[in-house]
Amino acid sequence: MNTGSDPVDLLVVGGGVNGAGIARDAAGRGLSVVLCEKDDLAQGTSSRSGKLVHGGLRYLEYYEFRLVREALIEREVLLASAPHIIWPMRFVLPHSPDDRPAWLVRLGLFLYDHLGGRKRLPGTRTLDLATAPEGEPLDPRYRRAFEYSDCWVDDARLVALNAVDAGERGATVLTRTACVAARREADLWVAELKDSRTGRSRNVRARALVNAAGPWVSEVIEDVAGLTSKRAVRLVKGSHIVVKKFWRGPQAYLIQNSDRRVIFVNPYEGGLALIGTTDIPYDGRPEDVSVDAAEVDYLVKVVNRYFRTKLSARDVVHSFSGVRPLYDDKAANPSAVTRDYLFELDAGRGQAPLLSVFGGKITTFRKLAEHAMDRLKPFFPAMGEAWTAKAHLPGGDIANADFGAFDHGLEADYSWLPKELVAHYARLYGTRTRTLLDGVNKIADLGIAFGPNFYEREVTYLRDQEWAMSAGDVLDRRTKHGLHLSAVERADFERWFDTGQWAG
Repeated sequence: MNTGSDPVDLLVVGGGVNGAGIARDAAGRGLSVVLCEKDDLAQGTSSRSGKLVHGGLRYLEYYEFRLVREALIEREVLLASAPHIIWPMRFVLPHSPDDRPAWLVRLGLFLYDHLGGRKRLPGTRTLDLATAPEGEPLDPRYRRAFEYSDCWVDDARLVALNAVDAGERGATVLTRTACVAARREADLWVAELKDSRTGRSRNVRARALVNAAGPWVSEVIEDVAGLTSKRAVRLVKGSHIVVKKFWRGPQAYLIQNSDRRVIFVNPYEGGLALIGTTDIPYDGRPEDVSVDAAEVDYLVKVVNRYFRTKLSARDVVHSFSGVRPLYDDKAANPSAVTRDYLFELDAGRGQAPLLSVFGGKITTFRKLAEHAMDRLKPFFPAMGEAWTAKAHLPGGDIANADFGAFDHGLEADYSWLPKELVAHYARLYGTRTRTLLDGVNKIADLGIAFGPNFYEREVTYLRDQEWAMSAGDVLDRRTKHGLHLSAVERADFERWFDTGQWAG
């Protein structure tokens, strides 16, 4: 990385989905890029989402037609770009006469099917819950449902793969590196970056600064750059709980609550279910966010209203909470705050620009990055054209985006490996599974077995290729192995990762 006399074109602050997406897009247009993140990639909001690439059905109630249309179009683009980490999912929406009327739900689903030029995903259908297998786990008082399509995404891997692609296109990616100060000098930004592991600082000079710090966007403007902004983010806490899956079939459920919120109940990590989310105003430090007992109780009560199986807080095996940095549009209801995004460009005559990103959602990150580059194009007139709409993310170059056929091909080529292990590699690494397994000819070649489908070879790959620097980076973000390890197995792995000593 050049931290001397030669400036880079772009310094991107923030290693969430927006920052990684912008760094990738810019690097692919020929700009020199440095991306810095004070923690790990996706350690904040971008690994604590509902893990959906979706249009946002409920946003139609708030007349967010442009956002929903853009998100539905992006749903198809992203599915084609990364079919290993993004895949179709069918959602069953039981009709509750006590909440939204059936005609309104049907109208919303009609718009949902047609606003975004749906191509790959099947459309809406009506279910008789008395006869349809999807009705089996539901309380019998719900007699009718609507089933529609959206997509699942491994959110943290989406961020990591954008960063990998940025790096392979020439960007420098610095994790555990905070931008602690930035000042303008003539037509450049001079930024001080501090490595949290060593305490050492370095200066980077850049022709433009992109502030994609998510919940910390205002802090970067005011405390790091010493500027002021008319814009603000509104922090809204969203919490999820994980329980053992309590229904048969691959379908997810979308259930309505009496407060007009909707809750997703989704299959997760094989035998688990992911339930969320809450929407609560939050005014604490984003890094301190956590799930509280009232949120668990809220989610459990909504689920128990609809399903035969009755949950309690004792059934929760895992939970997480994230802070959504929504653009503050002054809406009174946190659920009504826009999920759209906007930019603020600070650039006087002859000054190096600062582009700050407010709001956004995972589904629209790629389009957000394109729009960010549109705003910066006057400062880089020679940069290349938009390119990401037709490009694959690393590992996503699967023929016809047919993951099933790809997975079967891998199983045949690696028939000596357990099918569950091959499926795990296929889902996380796609076509790069062959790189991960290069030189592996027998199970012993995978190294230490830390837990179910979890071997040393994968950890080495993540360290070498994806900036995994701690046990948590591996267990909680690059993979979800942490959900499948016992407390003892996790402790043993953490000790090995930190010391190299294995007592297993």
